[in-house]
Amino acid sequence: MIDVASLRSDLLDWYDARARTLPWRTPPGSTERPDPYRVWLSEVMLQQTTVPHATPYFLSFTERWPTVQALAAVEDGDLMGAWAGLGYYARARNLLTCARAVADDHGGVFPDTEVGLLSLSGVGAYTAAAVAAIAFDRPANVVDGNVERVMARLFAVETPMPGAKPDLRRLAGALVTGHRPGDWAQALMDLGATVCRPRSPVCGACPVARHCEGLATGRPERFPVKATKAARPRRTGTTWVIRDAARRVALVRRPTNGLLGGMLGLPTSDWGEGGVDAPAPVTGDWRDVGSIDHVFTHFSLTLTVRVSETAGGDFIWMAADDAARTLPTVFTKALRRGLSALE
Repeated sequence: MIDVASLRSDLLDWYDARARTLPWRTPPGSTERPDPYRVWLSEVMLQQTTVPHATPYFLSFTERWPTVQALAAVEDGDLMGAWAGLGYYARARNLLTCARAVADDHGGVFPDTEVGLLSLSGVGAYTAAAVAAIAFDRPANVVDGNVERVMARLFAVETPMPGAKPDLRRLAGALVTGHRPGDWAQALMDLGATVCRPRSPVCGACPVARHCEGLATGRPERFPVKATKAARPRRTGTTWVIRDAARRVALVRRPTNGLLGGMLGLPTSDWGEGGVDAPAPVTGDWRDVGSIDHVFTHFSLTLTVRVSETAGGDFIWMAADDAARTLPTVFTKALRRGLSALE
């Protein structure tokens, strides 16, 4: 049986001494309260994204849109372009929906409770708990992948993932109290990110090693127990890189709904599992220049890249360098492949 009070004391003492310095965070012991807008923005960005990858986007967003009202006023296309490269693009659409709800319905002020935050369009259970705890110091059970891993090891949970998730949430909730809930949530996140890592956990540096039942088994790295993964399906398609006489490239706006919805992209066929081809979007001297591979959450994609130098068609024309900075990663790969063949 884990001594909760002792565990909490050990972890919070470690956090006071070792907390990561992050641009959206106020350090432990600070009298300054975190900005709910910055906390919310960071938590949305960090879902399915690492801190090093998300940080430049966070700094860019807060420079361009320093308040939730400023973000709420942005055009959808500008927001999607700024998000390009962060992946999981439904988050960007939810981000804008939530910003507009806060600006329009709450006078630009975020609700200060978990229930109130959950009432916002585009805010799910995890984000509501994280903002409530970190921004408003409300006792909330903040459980992300790092926290799940810490709980699985602390309690040596043998149930394979994802079936173990309800138990891991319950175990994490039993450790939450009204004492420093924001720091507690961030301490668990830091522990999972820097010490209790997915591979090669640094158990010798762990502030709660003496409480860890997974470490006591001699194989803490085997927790959380993984279920056998199903093979990821592979889809195929064709994308076209079109360059005009001014060396601009042709882009299209993808439909709002669906994968990469609302983003700029290269013209492309449908993506199917049986090998999809389609007529070129305009007449041109087309040639194949190879293919690119990209992995999405639920499937792998191989796109054949075809290039032509032509004009015409109902496209959005953009300088190639600007397009490379704007497009989602899958299309940036294809664009680079195509442009290298046109040089």
